[in-house]
Amino acid sequence: MGIKRMIILTGMAAVVFAMTGCNDSLKDENALLLEENEAVRAQLADRNTALDTANRNLREAEMENARLRRELDDTQQPYSQPASATGFEGIAGVTGVAGAGEVTAVVEGDVLFSSGKTTLKAAAKQSLDAIASVLNSTYSGRDVRITGHTDSDPIRKSGFKSNYHLGFERAYAVRDYLISRGVSATRLSLASFGPDKPHGSKAQSRRVEIVVILN
Repeated sequence: MGIKRMIILTGMAAVVFAMTGCNDSLKDENALLLEENEAVRAQLADRNTALDTANRNLREAEMENARLRRELDDTQQPYSQPASATGFEGIAGVTGVAGAGEVTAVVEGDVLFSSGKTTLKAAAKQSLDAIASVLNSTYSGRDVRITGHTDSDPIRKSGFKSNYHLGFERAYAVRDYLISRGVSATRLSLASFGPDKPHGSKAQSRRVEIVVILN
């Protein structure tokens, strides 16, 4: 074999070897890219699953918050749905309300007292007579809490230090009258919330609540 021919064959062999090595390298690189692509797809699938779970949890939380807001709105309605079997129905200026473990006779403040006063109006005594009768019959022996409530207007002319003092004195006046109508003093306790628990308008806020404790 001539030298020239050997050189040509050697060159061709080198080219073939180089092409084979290059092809193997491309295969290895392609396999690595495919592996990386599968890893990225798996990560993306995991993130999509996590996002779906987070969105579902968010929707459930929003639904629960909406439910709780509805319940809160219901509890803040100022006696919009009075109970029909408290025993206080039909008494002038009185709304009977049944709650969890208690029944309340809500007496309008303007029925009981003149503005800034703690002396019971003559007409109020008829309503309190009826309330005393219910306390001594339907709720005989049950403890009773009498709470005074006012509007938010600051005290100016009545001589009381604050609305809390005014609310307490009004509750005390109702207590004394109920005692005079045969309700045992040992059953009665007093509280004043002043302007802390407003109801709709100022007129609705001015009230005395006679709460019968059932539990």
